[in-house]
Amino acid sequence: MNHHVENALNEIKRGISEIIDEERVVSLVKNYFEKGERFLVKVGFDPTAPDLHLGHTVLLQKMALLQKFGATIQFLIGDFTGMIGDPTGKNETRKKLTREVVLANAQTYKEQVFKILDPEKTNVMFNSKWIEALGSAGLVELTTTFNVARMLEREDFEKRYKSQAPISISEFLYPLLQGYDSVAMKCDIEMGGTDQKFNLLMGRHLQRAYNIGKEQAVIMMPLLEGLDGVNKMSKSLGNYIGVTDEPSDMFGKMLSISDTLMWRYYELLSTKTLEEIAQLKAGVLDGSVHPKHAKEALAQEIVTRYHGRDAAQAALESFNRVHAQHEIPEDIETFTCNESPIWIAKALVDCGLETSTSQARRDIKQGAIKLDQVRVEDEQLQLASGEYVVQVGKRKFVKLKVQ
Repeated sequence: MNHHVENALNEIKRGISEIIDEERVVSLVKNYFEKGERFLVKVGFDPTAPDLHLGHTVLLQKMALLQKFGATIQFLIGDFTGMIGDPTGKNETRKKLTREVVLANAQTYKEQVFKILDPEKTNVMFNSKWIEALGSAGLVELTTTFNVARMLEREDFEKRYKSQAPISISEFLYPLLQGYDSVAMKCDIEMGGTDQKFNLLMGRHLQRAYNIGKEQAVIMMPLLEGLDGVNKMSKSLGNYIGVTDEPSDMFGKMLSISDTLMWRYYELLSTKTLEEIAQLKAGVLDGSVHPKHAKEALAQEIVTRYHGRDAAQAALESFNRVHAQHEIPEDIETFTCNESPIWIAKALVDCGLETSTSQARRDIKQGAIKLDQVRVEDEQLQLASGEYVVQVGKRKFVKLKVQ
């Protein structure tokens, strides 16, 4: 296998949960590098929720990567199936949508996804086109390809059936119709989240049943953890970064994540290569790169993607302006003072921050002394017993215990 193909496959496999029929993916990528033949990758999107957050973009990033290696993306908006409602993971029947709402949502999708995808290599499609043409005879024929027992193996159906919650026949049609999309679209690969496995496998099954001469490979992406690093990113939990968030909010939220989660985000959201990320990680480990700088680089990359380079630079500068004033080093010395109350100038000398009380008074006048991040203005200030963080200028800190 040549070097280009191998590199491409390593990048494709990065961060994924599961590939079904990896050999097919290998041969499609190989064909593109050797003969320039493009291949079709189907991804279905829910027409109800076009307001994307970074969790949704894990899939989009992988789609954009595949476009570089020969994929034409079939961006499928399930307008027909949206009118039925997808039962996946839902414990109750979903509300139906009107045609106008579906089309308005599709427009919003385009505005958001083309910040990531290459529009030249993307076809936006609606499944009502071929499902309406299927007709009632075609629909009945479709239902003969799968039996009820197999349908009830699907986790959410099984739960609802056991707990005697209602399941309408139309909901059984949903995975069949989603699978039939793969027949009509003649896709080579279908991608989705791990929660969609049953429906993704249905596409393979139906391409075989309808004998279209190909059987789609399946690539499943994990669900991204939210800012808390525990639950999956979702609007309802509030642990999300929306792709339409303001640059400064986006930047601030990215910097709030833990160092461990940062590497997960690098893996799933960054366009840096695996090699570049490995170098950065090594730098953080050997101390040549500060973790905060690695996080800032990621935050800038994400803000640039949705708002442009200038906005990202402005967000970084504004963040540093605000936070530089509030940063207290974690490893500051603690100094204990046994007289209470104590004159501020004497305390500064005793704990080694000032050389003399007159120098301390001059610094207070110039506004260079802070107590618990508040500037000291009274040079006669007496400190009662308690704990204080004392700061002189920008860089000198002491934790002072007066007792």
